[in-house]
Amino acid sequence: MDRTSASPQRHNAAQRSAHIREVVLAKGVELRERYPILNHQDALGAGILAFALAGMIGSAALYITGHMAWWACLLLNAFFASLTHELEHDLIHSMYFRKQRVPHNLMMGLVWLARPSTINPWIRRHLHLNHHKVSGTETDMEERAITNGEPWGFARLLMVGDNVMSAFIRMLRARTWTHKFSIIKRTLKVYAPLALVHWGAWYVFLGFHGANGIAYLMGSPIEWSATTLSVMQVIDIAAVVIIGPNVLRTFCLHFISSNMHYYGDVEPGNVLQQCQVLNPWWLWPLQAFCFNFGSSHGIHHFVVKEPFYIRQLTVPVAHKVMREMGVRFNDFGTFGRANRFVRKENEGLAGKAIEVN
Repeated sequence: MDRTSASPQRHNAAQRSAHIREVVLAKGVELRERYPILNHQDALGAGILAFALAGMIGSAALYITGHMAWWACLLLNAFFASLTHELEHDLIHSMYFRKQRVPHNLMMGLVWLARPSTINPWIRRHLHLNHHKVSGTETDMEERAITNGEPWGFARLLMVGDNVMSAFIRMLRARTWTHKFSIIKRTLKVYAPLALVHWGAWYVFLGFHGANGIAYLMGSPIEWSATTLSVMQVIDIAAVVIIGPNVLRTFCLHFISSNMHYYGDVEPGNVLQQCQVLNPWWLWPLQAFCFNFGSSHGIHHFVVKEPFYIRQLTVPVAHKVMREMGVRFNDFGTFGRANRFVRKENEGLAGKAIEVN
């Protein structure tokens, strides 16, 4: 009975998803006809990467030479790094230099260097493609790793902006030593070498300045060695030009992404239930450092092969048809439901079966 009644609903959802896809793809075709430059996808991807890297290097140079305030450099580089995240995502879907492995892999390496807080992008490719297959389920490791489905509290706040802290908390929660060692092994594998250096330097930065702050309040300053002070001078600069920007960018992206995706009771294959559009005005400070992810990423679940700048251009048309077809907009209740599509007490048997499995 359940299967029979659910089948037309799934069929209807598939039809609505197909309609969204058709409308958005048609808008993409129209944009490319109106602006022929959009047809040069490889050149645009490489150009955006060059712009982002030049911006990060230029901001860093201005800060180091005393021509830019530290906070301006940090904010600018967080924005430029957000561009490289979008490029990495498109590269994972083979949107740039698809048949030219040297420039393709060169771009992959460069976007990783711009965001050393992240996992190896060649490993992330497998996780992300799996995310599209099993979005909203326990086996969606990519979203689960950034706290999707985690009840809101102090632990999630720590985990959402710190990849290594997220893995550490999951390791502490693991019930068996076998599971704990498995998490440690996987974490070392996917974060080596860049993210381990990045987060290690971040903890040293926090520890050093935290210790100095406590010592100052207690009236007994710490006498650090010349070598320590020399190393910290380098780490302090890195904290402004690359580490801090990526900590900020990571928090903004993970906060938006983990709360715009649903988890736990999503009907398998129903794209309409996988994401919402999350774009209230008060989230704009976060959207600025993840390139409007909450507004545009839901489009990607319907039209996978459009690059991020095309998604941004199709937002008005896409949002209109998505709303008409039943995609949720600004469902703030997700914060209290641990990202479930509906509350537990309102679930039917199908939702409970998904949770158990």
